[in-house]
Amino acid sequence: MWSSAATEVSVVIIDRDEPFVAVRLQQMHVDDSGVWSARVAAADVGDADLYGFRVDGPPHGFSRFDSSKLLLDPEALEVWFPPLHSRDLARVHGADTLGRSPFAVLPHGGSRPAVTSRPRHAVNDLVIYEAHVRGVTALAPHVPVGQRGTFAGLQHHVDHLVSLGVTAVELLPVHQFDPDEGNYWGYMPLAWSALHHGYVAGHDADREFAEMVQAFHDVDIEVLLDVVYNHTTEEDIDGPTFNLRSIDDGAYYVLHDDGTYRDDAGCGNVVRAAHPAASKLILDSLNRFADLGVDGFRFDLGSLLGRDVNGAVQRDSELIDRITALGVERDVRMIVEAWDLSAYQVGDAFPGRSWAQWNGPFRDQCRSFLRAELGSAAGMALALQGSPQLFGSNVGRSINFITAHDGFTLYDLVSYERKHNIANGQNGNDGTDDNRSWNCGWEGDDIPPAIAASVRALRMQQMQNAFVLLILSAGIPMFVAGDEFANTQDGNNNPYNQDNQITWLDWDRPAQFAELTQFVRTLIALRRSHGDGDVILHGVDADPDLGSTSHSIAWERGDLYAIANVWWEPLEFGIHAPGEWTVALSSCADTGSLEAGRITLAPRSTVVLTRAQAT
Repeated sequence: MWSSAATEVSVVIIDRDEPFVAVRLQQMHVDDSGVWSARVAAADVGDADLYGFRVDGPPHGFSRFDSSKLLLDPEALEVWFPPLHSRDLARVHGADTLGRSPFAVLPHGGSRPAVTSRPRHAVNDLVIYEAHVRGVTALAPHVPVGQRGTFAGLQHHVDHLVSLGVTAVELLPVHQFDPDEGNYWGYMPLAWSALHHGYVAGHDADREFAEMVQAFHDVDIEVLLDVVYNHTTEEDIDGPTFNLRSIDDGAYYVLHDDGTYRDDAGCGNVVRAAHPAASKLILDSLNRFADLGVDGFRFDLGSLLGRDVNGAVQRDSELIDRITALGVERDVRMIVEAWDLSAYQVGDAFPGRSWAQWNGPFRDQCRSFLRAELGSAAGMALALQGSPQLFGSNVGRSINFITAHDGFTLYDLVSYERKHNIANGQNGNDGTDDNRSWNCGWEGDDIPPAIAASVRALRMQQMQNAFVLLILSAGIPMFVAGDEFANTQDGNNNPYNQDNQITWLDWDRPAQFAELTQFVRTLIALRRSHGDGDVILHGVDADPDLGSTSHSIAWERGDLYAIANVWWEPLEFGIHAPGEWTVALSSCADTGSLEAGRITLAPRSTVVLTRAQAT
């Protein structure tokens, strides 16, 4: 364990049958680089397989030492939590701080599970499906009851993704997060190199996870992980202490001059990622998951990882360079959310200039265009081209999305004009107010019978329109699990603490919205078979109308020609590309037929044409 500030460190070996009693306590010794170590003979601990650290240091500076606490190894590969009755018993025995601690599990030294095949898709073939291990499977009838909410259970979702044409699944955090903090999404990390114990059906987390990865690989689907290295669950100065705070606070966290925590993550602290000790934890974690077969990583608030050792934004970063090199060496993708509370680095401002990036402007431009805002056509034109203002000609760096875990689902985007977040317990003050949504004429699902049919039909059109813009734009499309069958969160746009039916996928919806699922399936297939090429913009006429009052656009990509009319009146379009064109897909039954190179689109509708390929 590394600490430059500690003066005394010991390792405590514990038996899980009596988790408040130390089997052995052994002093550790420090070398010149600040690494504390001890060797413990197996014969001296018997069957005990848990351990933790006690750390003490000088009572000055900002390091928050508490030698009474048992600290979790920051490099732990597995974490064990005492059952509640053990915690209560610990209080009775006067060992409260020990009884409530999560313990690291001693590595068993067994063989590492192997992943034998790894798909690698070209950029144009990537379609990313963002999913939550528990949320996807908690209510799934196709998953055995004992495996719901686990890695083992997620294997049963493979066939659904294959049928859609998805080629990569991006999992919300699966590293061990704090089970008592209430962040259902997993964005309060506790141990970066351990798998979350709540996602394990049996007793071998590594094997279950590797088997899940292999199941996706067997059907040519890549597995990407959302990783959170920018902050930890120790939160602010009054938050809990698990490890880093009491190991070397000033080394692992960015502090203000008064010793309080800098909070550019909005979660209570910021990891001092540029410090060698923190950098090592991050790189070790990435290698650990690469060893388990993972194909890539999406870095939450990744702009924070590029800061200098004092937390300042910089153009170049040694840590980002090292992660980039790791990606090349391990053949894994790097994707970044290139913003945080105080910096927005989407585009070439982020130090990892070869990394793909979540494209926030794409989301906003699509949403504005879908609800026919004045002046939105010009932004939509940029989005369709892969955001050249941000990424130049390298459209493969743009991860395009209209929805993600954070915000409205697609169905809620077309069903609610305001967030409905009271269930989150913050009086509706959490979650963004800038949703750029439109409810199609009625807020929510309690629609009066006189307008119910028209409202629901319009919502279906708008969801299909959104998928056309997403799937057929240049760049890499990503959508959130359940959007393909209109999953709803009842208008909650920030359900980070809702581990219940608000966030669990409703598996009655696929039967109700089978038309939408088939539409998505067809779109993805069209992209793969016909959509290889640059985007060429058109409009009603040969040139696109990108003026402030325009509510339409057309574009050619490979052997596809897509047209979007988000105006509330029908529009007639000419087809301004050579070839024999056929209507392949339309979001509205009222779309006219293709005659003499012209077609009339109904209000708020899209159509996709295919060109006969030369034989």
